[in-house]
Amino acid sequence: MADNRWPDGLLLAYYGDDFTGSTDVMEAFSAAGVPTVLFLRPPTADWLKRFPEVRCVGLAGQSRGRSPDWMDRELPQAFASLAKLGAPILQYKVCSTFDSSPAVGSIGRAIDIGVPLMPGNWSPMVVGAPRLKRYQAFGNLFAAVDGVGYRLDRHPTMSRHPVTPMAEADLRLHLAAQTPRRSELIDMVQLRTGDAAARVQALAGADVPVVLLDVLDEETLAAAGRLVWTQRGRGLFTASSSGLQYALAAHWRSQGLLPEQPSLPVAAPVPVIAVVSGSCSPVTAAQIAWAQGQGFQAERLNLPRLLDARESEVEIERVVAAAVGAIALGVSPLVYSAAGPDDAAVRQFDATATQAGLARGEAAQRVGEGLAEVMRRLLERAPLQRIVVAGGDSSGEVASALDITALSVVAGLAPGAPLCKAWSERRERDGLEIVLKGGQMGTASFFGAVRAGRLLD
Repeated sequence: MADNRWPDGLLLAYYGDDFTGSTDVMEAFSAAGVPTVLFLRPPTADWLKRFPEVRCVGLAGQSRGRSPDWMDRELPQAFASLAKLGAPILQYKVCSTFDSSPAVGSIGRAIDIGVPLMPGNWSPMVVGAPRLKRYQAFGNLFAAVDGVGYRLDRHPTMSRHPVTPMAEADLRLHLAAQTPRRSELIDMVQLRTGDAAARVQALAGADVPVVLLDVLDEETLAAAGRLVWTQRGRGLFTASSSGLQYALAAHWRSQGLLPEQPSLPVAAPVPVIAVVSGSCSPVTAAQIAWAQGQGFQAERLNLPRLLDARESEVEIERVVAAAVGAIALGVSPLVYSAAGPDDAAVRQFDATATQAGLARGEAAQRVGEGLAEVMRRLLERAPLQRIVVAGGDSSGEVASALDITALSVVAGLAPGAPLCKAWSERRERDGLEIVLKGGQMGTASFFGAVRAGRLLD
């Protein structure tokens, strides 16, 4: 198969398991020079015509926090809408920390739904992404925090994730609990010695196995990209992180198909931004603390009141009024539900949900909906050009509530959390600048960086 030119049309279509991860993929390709647009609902032919140069189309989803039954209902149609676009690679975008379990966000179930839609006889999986400090070695996933690498089952955040705690770092074993499908590995030694293509042929079969590809450094990253692209055949399905985008881009650069110095523009500063956060990550907690110390006005949502149907409206209006008042004074508001995994609001969340007569999942969704309503009202009442949402589930709820049809990348900030432009049928929403930030993304000064349009450290 010719490898020194791209085929006509789309190169890849993807479904993101949450909104923040979906923008992560868009950033990785856009920065590399692959024109990409992310839709928040299945794209119509008319909307696709607005982006004639696009080479990658994404569809933002919310499957990471959903059950297998939900996936069975929702994913077949979503995947089919992307498959019919004709790209040779159909991707289910997973988090680079592989957040999943048999009951919540099952990657295995997504693979079993997606594989029959493409003709390939193997399903590659690229999870490691050195740019995001994620590494896979001999099938085991590692992530670095503050310069220290952890195997994922010993990671200070992921090992005690409130919904999908990581108890197994070997992704083959982790997947085995989610699907009976055969899982295989092409390790970093095989990638480096040039035996990988032959191994793909040996492993491929009618049962369409998942084949994990180790990514540890730039060499194995490019090798993984070369393997996926040259062995794509008539089309394949892959469950991969944005590591796949970095891998494909690295290979395409080696073939002269992309510029050697990928980059994104720098954004102009704005005087005020608005932030809502539903993240429980310690990374986001540090960002909230930094913002408080740098003049942001932080407003904590009272979760017992928010989840109480009799008091919810009053609580939402309280924080909205405070935030609107801050904006009028030239101060950036930050509305948050918790500050880190040890926050009392997190520790007491189950009890708070029970008191409100809600299951945990219902309560979590209510929090996301509450943050979405806060942001919607802020945009109605205050002159905002740029906003931030922290947390994967929260990002999905907020973006869905704002009547945004699509997103494109405006500028780079932290890896995995770009500044995006909103495309909307609503004139007042069209052109809004928005960042959807995963809980683990960004340095302590990230919210300040969004306001400044550039990194501050």
